[in-house]
Order: sequence, then C-alpha cells, then structure tokens
Amino acid sequence: MLAGKRILLIVGGGIAAFKAPELIRLLRGAGASVSPVLTKAGAQFVTPLTLSSLAGEAVHDDLFDLTHEAEIGHIQLSRAADLVVVVAATADLMAKLANGLANDLASTLLLATDKRVLVAPAMNVRMWDHPATQRNVATLKSDGVLFAGPTSGDMACGEFGEGRMVEPAEILSAIEAALGQGPLNGRHILVTSGPTHEPIDPVRYIANRSSGAQGTALAAALRDLGARVTFVTGPATVPPPAGVELVRVETAREMLAAVEAALPADAAIFAAAVADWRVANAAARKMKKDGSGAAPALEFAENPDILATVSQRKAGRPQLVVGFAAETHEVERHAAEKRARKGCDWIVANDVSPESGVMGGRENAVTIIDSSGAERWDRMDKAEVARRLAARIARALGANGK
Repeated sequence: MLAGKRILLIVGGGIAAFKAPELIRLLRGAGASVSPVLTKAGAQFVTPLTLSSLAGEAVHDDLFDLTHEAEIGHIQLSRAADLVVVVAATADLMAKLANGLANDLASTLLLATDKRVLVAPAMNVRMWDHPATQRNVATLKSDGVLFAGPTSGDMACGEFGEGRMVEPAEILSAIEAALGQGPLNGRHILVTSGPTHEPIDPVRYIANRSSGAQGTALAAALRDLGARVTFVTGPATVPPPAGVELVRVETAREMLAAVEAALPADAAIFAAAVADWRVANAAARKMKKDGSGAAPALEFAENPDILATVSQRKAGRPQLVVGFAAETHEVERHAAEKRARKGCDWIVANDVSPESGVMGGRENAVTIIDSSGAERWDRMDKAEVARRLAARIARALGANGK
C-alpha cells in the first residue's frame, strides 16, 4: 500500500516512544522505507540500535554531525521524505513546531521540511488539557499539520484521560490517508456543521448552543481517511479543520445554497444544528425600545429542510445521507421518526438535555439509527465518535461500490 513511499520518522521523548519500533515494522511491511530521527529525550526510551535494525537505515540524532552536515544533511532529510511523522509527539516538540523553534535536529527538520507533517501526540492528560498546549494544537491544525489522536486511556503515570498516544496500526492508517491511500481516497463527502444565525435585526439573531465540535471532528476524521471533504459551517465556536474545502455561511438558506452547490457527493453528513425558524420581518435597522414596554412583534417563517431536500432528491442523491438528531427526551423514538420522515439512510441521535453536557461539551454518546435498527455507542470524546463514524461511513461506501 505504501510501496515506494519514504517516511521521515521522528521519535520524541515520551514513554510511548516504545511503540515506534512496531510502527517501523508496520511501515516496512506496507512497502515504505523509513528514515529514523531520534531526539535526545527519545533515546531515554528506545535505543538507536533498535530503530536502525528495524528500519535498515542509520538513525539520525545530531544536528551538528559533521559527516552529514557537510552536505546540509538536515535539509536533505527534510525534503527527501514523502511525509514527516512524529511519534510520541511531546508537548515540548509540538510547542517548538507551533512556534517555529529549531534548536535540535528534530525541530530543525520540522521547520525545514516542505512536506506534510503528521503528529501522534503523547503526554499526561493535564499537559494535553493545558491552555498552552491547546493553543499550540490549534495553531498546528491551522498550519495544516495532521493529527493521529491522542485518545483517552490509562497512562504510565497512573492517571487516566486524553493524551495517550494511539496505537501504531492507527498511525499507519493515518499515514496511508495522508499519502492518499486511505479507504475514502477518491471520494467526495459533504459535511455540514455548527449552528445557523437567523437575524432579527443587524445586531441580534436567533441561534442555538451548538459549538460545531462534533461536525468539525467528523470532517477531520473523514479527511484523514483520504476523502475530499467539503465543509459547510455556520458560525461555530471551534475552528474549522485544515485540509478541507471550507464554506462559511450564516443562515439556513445560505447553508442550503452551499450544500446544493457542493453536490454531487458520494456521501452527505448533516451534523449542523440548523434553526427550524427564521424571522420573516427582520428589521433593516437595530430595533429600539420606545418606552411603551411593548415587545416587537416578530413574525416567523419555516426554514428550508436541508436534510429532507437532499435525501429526497430524484437525481444526484448521494449514495449515503446521514442526519443528526439532537433530542432532549425519547431520543431513539424521535430519531427513528425523523429518519422515516426525512428519507435519509442513517440518523445519528444524541441526548442534548442540559444535564448531559453534550451540546458545547467535549464528549458525546450517540445512537445510530438505520434500516437494521439501533446501534448504541457509549459516551466518549467527540473525536473518537468522529473516528468511529468515519470508519462506518467508509465501510458503507465500500459496500456500495464506486
């Protein structure tokens, strides 16, 4: 699958570095060649001999190696690869990459490369959650750096939470997707996300509490499986993912127009929390109190039903149409009724009642409603929900054929 591809593999200084040898084994088994780079901290967890033996190449670990640097070795290393991969990407390594620091071989290579970079973070949950790390993550994603994980789980330090490096097999899948070898390679998938804002006047609007986090995570997961993703988003609070075709909208009618313009697509995933109603008599100027105590009379009109419009297309309907149902009670019953009413293939249902903390939060618990019944998923990070849903979509499209 990766025959002829060259991977520059940077191994950082986290306990998860012990997984690097297994990743090298998987990469070479898939036909790739691997140039290992070991940081000083990484050498505390895995030896140069181990990496070189598995890679079949010398390990690079010194920026000032006279033999290699006589020919500007760090520039050649950074340019010769098809992809740069960082495993056990520590908070320190990611901070260097986000801020353009280059004081050792690994950080210099990352700054000098003209190829895409994929990082697999590995750190303590508190370090991952720290605002500084999250700022760096946002910067890296906006710069187009790809991420494999992290995931939640038990850590070597004895704590539990997000920050655990994903397994080598998952990193291999991310590498294949980054090099155009993913299961959704050649597929076009449309994803909507975020809320819509329906104006009352030029400064006020009707909206909802959707952050856009789940739709954004799903677009990123589909991208990582090799899909060409058109991402139509309302004014979400989370930043959009890199590496997608971004279309920003405000209102439901703008979203429908953007969706129709993006078709045809192999699949359409409607994760946006679209307002059901808009103000038909929105004011052209800011409304003012007149001292009478009377509230302005707002007239409402129903917004277009984007999910039903696409699901019921007679021509050019995507092979797979997936809707979302955000419910506060009788979740599965309402979701099943919505699927039948709209005509979509799947409904991803979740409980967004205030006590669930789902809307605007980092975790989600969903149920997939399709023609075979209900598939319930335990509560997990929204990024993990996105990865699992993207894999399910890939399987469905594979079964349908191109």
